[in-house]
Amino acid sequence: MSEKTTPRIMPGFMELLPPDQIMFNKIYDTIREVYESFGFLPLDTPVLELSEVLLAKAGGETEKQIYRFNKGDTDIAMRFDLTVPLARYVAQHAGELTFPFKRYQMSKVYRGERPQKGRFREFYQCDIDIIGNEELPLIHDAEIPAVIYNIFKKLDFGKFTIRLNNRKVLNGFFSELGLADNVADILRVIDKIDKIGAEKVLAELAEYGADGEKGEKILSFITASGSTDEKIAYLKSLNIENENFKEGTSELEQVAGYMRMFGIEDDYFTIDLTIARGLDYYTGTVYETVLDDYRNLGSVCSGGRYDNLTGFYTKQKMPGIGISIGLTRLFSQLKNAELIKPESNTVVKALVAPMGVDMKYPLEIAEKLRSAGIPTEVYYQDKGFKHKMKYANKMGIPYVVIIGEDELKDGNVTVKNMETGEQKTVKAEEILDEVK
Repeated sequence: MSEKTTPRIMPGFMELLPPDQIMFNKIYDTIREVYESFGFLPLDTPVLELSEVLLAKAGGETEKQIYRFNKGDTDIAMRFDLTVPLARYVAQHAGELTFPFKRYQMSKVYRGERPQKGRFREFYQCDIDIIGNEELPLIHDAEIPAVIYNIFKKLDFGKFTIRLNNRKVLNGFFSELGLADNVADILRVIDKIDKIGAEKVLAELAEYGADGEKGEKILSFITASGSTDEKIAYLKSLNIENENFKEGTSELEQVAGYMRMFGIEDDYFTIDLTIARGLDYYTGTVYETVLDDYRNLGSVCSGGRYDNLTGFYTKQKMPGIGISIGLTRLFSQLKNAELIKPESNTVVKALVAPMGVDMKYPLEIAEKLRSAGIPTEVYYQDKGFKHKMKYANKMGIPYVVIIGEDELKDGNVTVKNMETGEQKTVKAEEILDEVK
């Protein structure tokens, strides 16, 4: 007898049992519904792309993580995010699209990373982007956080904060200090302030030319506190004449104003001058969203504005703005933190249990329930009453519709509420009053 292969999956891939998958789908569907409520259109690009097209912009660590192979003479790569396929799609179909083009895509992407807690090789990204043709009004920079606000309000994971900044403010500030060439290094140091403290940050900043007064100015800048309006006032009070800085400050002020128009409460957003994001990609507003009581989870939703999405495929200038929710990682972290727990083992609301009768009538009752939008299962096996009740109870099905010879003869059904134990016999046409 040959040996059996041990059933298993590779590290870095998530596979769920039904109760968790139901919970995952509920979050997925909530995100999708909010995206569509704001007018975003669905898009699903291929998992496999021509390497020449997909890797037009890739380099460094990203290129090392890409799954790439040859099939015959074709060099193929698996998508590693949803933004590059979007850029290809928009450049390819620009003449057929209406701008601004608002799309959402909620699909799996693939990266050959070293698997570790919270990091996966296959994971869902839930992206929205708004792409303009030559221009894109600033109000869209507030529409994106309005989408975030509505999603996390509906998901109800607790209080959250949308943190925003503007890359022009950062670039202008460091240019004013004569540190434009060291921005990347300085931002990496700044990012460590919560871990190593202000004194060590100052010491490290000195290594990149930000010593003495310059270091103190940077420290004051990133630790500026107060309300949104107070931080805007603080930026203006610096009297920095750099045009980039002034433009970024003005944009932050306008975006904050628009966010309030969208109904986002001030308690749910703040200006955070430490947020950089994508030094070589984002050019204006940038976002990160954190769950206030679980900041150790990091950003649960991030993104920003970029000047030219399609620069590697066309000369046409297409500015855009977007955000991404890494759903697989978020779900995994929320589950580990016990912030979410399965509510049910099944999507079924009613189990039709025939008891020694022909299947025609039970199947008609099941179809009546399904037509009313009630997910319904029929128990086909010839088992006893207790066995069928045990199955319904184990699966967490709230209603069992019992059909025996008496019910068949009189055109009735007996509905058992599994939560209360109450059992009631009614006419078939009244079943929807009992199963809700």
